[in-house]
Amino acid sequence: MEIERKYLVSHIPDNLSEYHCRQIEQGYLSTNPVVRVRRDNDEYYLTYKGKGMMVREEYNLPLNRAYEHLIQKADGNVITKKRYEIPDNTGYTIELDIFEGVFAGTVLAEVEFDSVEEADSYVAPEFFIKDVTTDPQYHNSNMSKRGLTNEKLTDILDIHPDIALETLQRARMAAITLIKWLLCSTLSGAFIGLVGALL
Repeated sequence: MEIERKYLVSHIPDNLSEYHCRQIEQGYLSTNPVVRVRRDNDEYYLTYKGKGMMVREEYNLPLNRAYEHLIQKADGNVITKKRYEIPDNTGYTIELDIFEGVFAGTVLAEVEFDSVEEADSYVAPEFFIKDVTTDPQYHNSNMSKRGLTNEKLTDILDIHPDIALETLQRARMAAITLIKWLLCSTLSGAFIGLVGALL
């Protein structure tokens, strides 16, 4: 489960070099449901996210060489950004994303929480100027589609809306099946490796 709030900021702190920085590249194989591949420094992940704004399901699976193949299959914009981890002095960590490439100039701050109650009661720092948690345009999955056609699926494919809905539902089930298969493969590989080590 992911519980987070997103904010626009008034400025970028001057002392960024003092904080841990991660270089992130990510692309979306699907945005409904959200299926994302990400390179985070030298680590690689496949992520499924459920529906929602502040609270939603999230499942992460480790990737390796498959990332280079999958990122080429991403739809829309591949997003690159530097993420700085900044303590807010109240026990939380601000993840300050400074976007690069097509979104250069965009800066977003995210804060993750352990519960909805914590998220609702969070007092943001002064340099957070607007809460955009519920604004879809600031979700990375939607940013990946920015600048692309806004035609409806029913218009593009010239099919009945009910068939379009069924197509999206099948895509969602296919994404979930893929994640389950990868999880089983990962666990099976780890189990076989453990058995081999014991023999």
